[in-house]
Amino acid sequence: MKKLATLILILTVFLSCDIIRVSSDFNKDVDFSKLKTYAFSKQGIDKVKINDIDKKRILKAIDVELYNKGFRKSSIDPDFTINFFTKTNQKVDYYPSNNYYGAMDVSPYLGSYHYANSWYLNSYKYNEGVLFIDVVDNKKNELVWQGIGKGYIYSNNAEKKSEKINAMVGKILLQFPPSEN
Repeated sequence: MKKLATLILILTVFLSCDIIRVSSDFNKDVDFSKLKTYAFSKQGIDKVKINDIDKKRILKAIDVELYNKGFRKSSIDPDFTINFFTKTNQKVDYYPSNNYYGAMDVSPYLGSYHYANSWYLNSYKYNEGVLFIDVVDNKKNELVWQGIGKGYIYSNNAEKKSEKINAMVGKILLQFPPSEN
């Protein structure tokens, strides 16, 4: 039973690394229904400190999501500008493990010997990627919406990395434009 509980806990830790957590914030004074066209901030995106392949993955994912929401890309006087930036946090998750090489305990009441199991913590280190997507009102030149996504970064597998980027961008942009409920 203890082995099963430990296995479930370990699986929970590893699967929790695959979860994408998102949040967003916006200016409540902005009428988002008036925003129809967008462009990317070349100057801002050029400053992002990730490789060009991942930049293109993120740009393409944003394009797809905005297109599916009915926005049009425009290089001539767009309503809003998209910028993004990234950050990496090293994370450590701890999970309990059972030490089956515990100390021997003599029990005078049971008339027998048994091993006392001792619990200790194992750790798992991983990198958490954070993606910020900013929407800037082009006419006022001010931030009107920001979405943030956090999740595990796949560094060795290009296909998984691409899937993760698409999923993260999609989940962040689910909250754009904001609904004022």
